[in-house]
Amino acid sequence: MARTREFDTDAAVEAAMEAFRRTGFEGTSMRDLAEATSLGSGSIYAAFGSKEGLYLAALDLYRQRYALPLTDLLRSARGDAREVVRAVFVSAVDEIARDGRRRACLIVAAAMERARDDDRVATRLRSTTQALELALFDVIAEGQVRGQIPGDRSASDLSKFLVTNLQGLRVMAAIDPDRATLMRSAEVALNCLD
Repeated sequence: MARTREFDTDAAVEAAMEAFRRTGFEGTSMRDLAEATSLGSGSIYAAFGSKEGLYLAALDLYRQRYALPLTDLLRSARGDAREVVRAVFVSAVDEIARDGRRRACLIVAAAMERARDDDRVATRLRSTTQALELALFDVIAEGQVRGQIPGDRSASDLSKFLVTNLQGLRVMAAIDPDRATLMRSAEVALNCLD
């Protein structure tokens, strides 16, 4: 008879997520994961199948916690389109500045370290990016119809540009997480909506 799992899977995934944020996939050993999660490697393999399985679970948790709320904010916000998009940038910068420990954005780290070699990672990242781009596209296109954003640029191009800048802020925050500096960069990017 199989033994029942005697640990909190969600807590283990969260602990692993933080370990991967600190040292990346390659830099995080099974010993590191066992220490971070307070689990034996056998329990990790039984629950997640492999280090890769735990990494994917950690990436899913990260996406749910940090990426999807931005998409939800765009989908639920009302008002001037430029202010809605600005609110997303402010939210992202605030989250980065609150961290203060310069932990890596797991999405950016996964893109750089794993997406080329792991289709499961690449698929998750594409899905996350496309959801954010689509939500931005909807806000921008509606803003163009309402005359809040000039219509001389493609809403699709603008949404892709803004997602690129959001991710760029996360990269730069690893070097200097100063909120004022990040907001100045964000404001320059937001000028594309004027």
